[in-house]
Amino acid sequence: MNPTLTPAELAAADGTLVIDVRGPGEYAAGHVPGALSLPLDSLPQLLAELRAAAAKRDLVVVCAAGMRSATACAQLAAAGIEARGLDGGTDAWRAAGLPVETAAVPERNVWAMDRQVRFTAGSLVLVGLAGSLVTPWAALLSAGIAGGLVYSGVSNTCGMAVMLGKLPFNRPRPTALTPVREALQNA
Repeated sequence: MNPTLTPAELAAADGTLVIDVRGPGEYAAGHVPGALSLPLDSLPQLLAELRAAAAKRDLVVVCAAGMRSATACAQLAAAGIEARGLDGGTDAWRAAGLPVETAAVPERNVWAMDRQVRFTAGSLVLVGLAGSLVTPWAALLSAGIAGGLVYSGVSNTCGMAVMLGKLPFNRPRPTALTPVREALQNA
């Protein structure tokens, strides 16, 4: 079995259960129609439900570009649950011209993770540059952020996104998993 599906293959698949492992804000901004929102950090809490659902239907895990879904598939495989990823994630889904659904995030207006990373990186670079007017050592902050961005581009990982994902506004509310748990049980 192929480890990933192309957007066209997923669009043509019948009876597939799609799990979106991005944060709540990213999910709300646009997701594969019918996908369930289960942030990557919350995945271990629903392994039993995922195992039962995978016994009945094929599981496809989706994120923005494919890195988090690959991590989720590895975690699921370690738990004995078969799942596939979407090659290129929702970015590739949109690029293929396929429709996305949006969802409201009650009482929250959370930026998408890539926007949070750009804002944080830009702010830290500006702080480093402004601080360099006081002490030249402050420019090292800007250099460190630049190096991190280059590494992020080369490795296709983002440590800043991981750190930002742990902030309270990027984490789902405790009750947010209840509808996902029920949907998995009814899958």
